[in-house]
Amino acid sequence: MSRLSLFVFIDALGWKILNQHSFLDDVLKLKQPLNTVFGYSSTCDPTIITGLDPQEHGHFSFFYFDPENSPFWWARYLDVLPRSLTSRGRVRHWISKIAGKLLGYSGYFQLYNMPFSKLHYFNYSEKKDIYRRGGINSGAESVFVQLEAEGVPFHLSDWRQGEEQNLQSLSQAMSGPDKPTVAYLYLAAMDAVLHAHGTGAPQVAEKMRWYDEKLRRLLDEADKNYSEVRLFIFSDHGMTDVNSTLDLIPKVESLGYQFGRDYAAVYDSTMARFWFSNASAEADVRTLLESTPGGRLLSDRQLAAYRCLFPDRKYGHLFYLLDPGVLLCPSFMGEKPLAGMHGYDPLHQDSVASFSTNTEVDWPRDLKDLHGLIRSEARA
Repeated sequence: MSRLSLFVFIDALGWKILNQHSFLDDVLKLKQPLNTVFGYSSTCDPTIITGLDPQEHGHFSFFYFDPENSPFWWARYLDVLPRSLTSRGRVRHWISKIAGKLLGYSGYFQLYNMPFSKLHYFNYSEKKDIYRRGGINSGAESVFVQLEAEGVPFHLSDWRQGEEQNLQSLSQAMSGPDKPTVAYLYLAAMDAVLHAHGTGAPQVAEKMRWYDEKLRRLLDEADKNYSEVRLFIFSDHGMTDVNSTLDLIPKVESLGYQFGRDYAAVYDSTMARFWFSNASAEADVRTLLESTPGGRLLSDRQLAAYRCLFPDRKYGHLFYLLDPGVLLCPSFMGEKPLAGMHGYDPLHQDSVASFSTNTEVDWPRDLKDLHGLIRSEARA
């Protein structure tokens, strides 16, 4: 029988959260922190599967200022609809689903709470499935495209499917005629639990018990089909409990500059990103942000340290990062406060991801090291 290298990606299972719960303690020989990157999953996931820094693979946040090439020219016509309707999550979900299909996007596509009146100023960074050929903005390829080219039999979860479906799909693959030697299982629900309830809620403990039970069952099945099962469990980031909110948008708008002519901005959950075509607007916005408590401006030196200093300034000329626990609300991501959020300073203890294994390896230390680990396991 062959060997299986099983990689389990549990979204948002940070190092701090992992340490608060009993989880496969008799199975895992090593549990350690894993350094994350600045940004959200849209930054983390391409880093994991390419082994490149964000400024190298070209992915950061979803929306960036690009009015000349924006695919959302039609969105301004939706602005006539009542906000009470278009701000609903379910309505936004279906508009996003229809728009993504009409635009031919294969990647993760979600309009979130982006104002329809401003959407035509922006472009979208993840038009293609990052796991498939041609999905990475820089032209690099994911590790799975590399494995396919090398003829390595592997199983890759469908990120569009739920956890039960992905578990079942992997179980079937392990017992099928073309058994994978490398498997990548994606489990996404913990992220939603933490956003909704915070890190200390009983729902988190319940979810950890669920993962423990499901993964033990999966390992039992794997042991029947493989002579050795090497298990690697990791996350992309942690989660921070929200303790306050900042309503930044009216502060910026009170300066009197015209959106789209003098400046543009994307108000993400934990940061605000600005582009300027008016020097006075830039100076006044900078002065405003410097005097606004709850966050800080990021210098180019800090962005470079975060490996997110994009040479073309594609994702913003100016970044205002909120303090851990402060949520930008309302924002272009949502109108209601959440119990937990990520995307703060990647060096903060709550942001740190986690890595666990039943083997003797003592790496990776950083998200981008996971790519090398997958490649190494595939060659063994």
